[in-house]
Amino acid sequence: MSTPLSITDLHTEFNNGSKKPSELIEEILSNIEQSNPEINAYTEVFADEARVQAQELDHKQKAGQELRLLEGVPMSIKDAILIDGKKTTASSLMLEPYTAVYDATVIKKLREAGVIFVGKTNLDEFAMGSSTENSAFGPTKNPVDPARVPGGSSGGSAASVAGSMALASLGSDTGGSIRQPAALTGVVGLKPTYGRVSRFGLIAMASSLDQIGPFTNTSLDAAYLLQAIEGHDELYATSATLTPEQLLDIPKIKEAKVSQMTIGLPKEYFIDGIDPEIRTSIDQVIATYTSLGVTFKEITLPYSQYAIPTYYILMPAEVSSNLARFDGIRYGLSKAEEAENLLDVYKKSRMEGFGDESTRRILLGTYVLSSGYYDAYYSKAKQIQALIRRDFEQAFSEVDAILTPTTPHTAFKLGEKTNDPISMYLEDIFTVATNIAGIPGISIPAPTKGLPIGFQLMTKHFDENSLLTLGNAYEQTVKI
Repeated sequence: MSTPLSITDLHTEFNNGSKKPSELIEEILSNIEQSNPEINAYTEVFADEARVQAQELDHKQKAGQELRLLEGVPMSIKDAILIDGKKTTASSLMLEPYTAVYDATVIKKLREAGVIFVGKTNLDEFAMGSSTENSAFGPTKNPVDPARVPGGSSGGSAASVAGSMALASLGSDTGGSIRQPAALTGVVGLKPTYGRVSRFGLIAMASSLDQIGPFTNTSLDAAYLLQAIEGHDELYATSATLTPEQLLDIPKIKEAKVSQMTIGLPKEYFIDGIDPEIRTSIDQVIATYTSLGVTFKEITLPYSQYAIPTYYILMPAEVSSNLARFDGIRYGLSKAEEAENLLDVYKKSRMEGFGDESTRRILLGTYVLSSGYYDAYYSKAKQIQALIRRDFEQAFSEVDAILTPTTPHTAFKLGEKTNDPISMYLEDIFTVATNIAGIPGISIPAPTKGLPIGFQLMTKHFDENSLLTLGNAYEQTVKI
């Protein structure tokens, strides 16, 4: 496979004439044709549209016009993000017939940048899962080892990049759904600060936690894509207005030194139960940063031990609310013709439309929001959320960033945890606190002699510049 690994390499090849956009698209489509029947990363491929757009860029290239940085970059899109005129199913039978009638804001921005969309990718139904085994259209497999999962819920997006079926992808991250599959497949996955990227056109799972972000092969590529999609959106109230200091500064990310930076190591994250291979790998990452002059400091995030139970109260509560609209009457699959009465419409439509994990989370969310239990569960979880945020604020008054493993284990085998929901939920033990606090996080491939391993960096709100500077500095050092 000769597809360039980075956007900057691709940009150079396009503009020096050594590669045509149509040649790259044919490589990508060939890889999809060969690999997707087994990996199942894509639910739909836009081959004809991709070829037409690539040919248009060929003409521009032939005319001697310089292509912009993202022009011709082949990207896949998680099938929970709307693309006008394309099916958007969230990998659920509930939405199988739905065709989007507008572009998500991130899609509109990437279109304007000249990206080529090659298809929609598989996910856990309504983004609920950590393995992409909960899809109504079958599980996605890990390109590194097809007997194993790629992580989730954005497993299709991660697999498309890891399997050279796209140069980059967009996913969504509610509790680790970008970073965890990035770690398990060996690519970079960035979850931006909550509000940095508009969620307009993203099918909501848990609105206060969801955030769109990129999968790429390098931190610098993630920076380029984030710069293209960040910023306030008048169509979405939770999108933030960024200050000049908060906007991404690519030259600074590329050139800044990290020798004056301090990284925190939270003792609560370096626990018994982490795969020894992962701990060894993280130690190597720490050694690399130390060689760059980075100082490390042990810190404490005492309330992080409550992140998983807090998340699995807050998230299902929002799931219960967001998915209530899919009732067979207003939205989604309808079994009205088979029903005897209105209640039967609701029951049949939802029973056939939702899978087991979605049903489980709807029921749990309805329970914690119900009269008599709201104060005991949801209200308490919101209080713990505030304490988790306070932990991070305190930590970032002492350090510039925090480093942890992304996952406690490498990719597990297909079917290994499907009958053990608690074990599956614990796969997000190192990632959910980032979403609860709303801060940015990135997973970067770490040294490994076997299955992929990722390390996670976190910084304070809207400090993606430091996050990506650290990521780029590490990758450049390892490359050397």
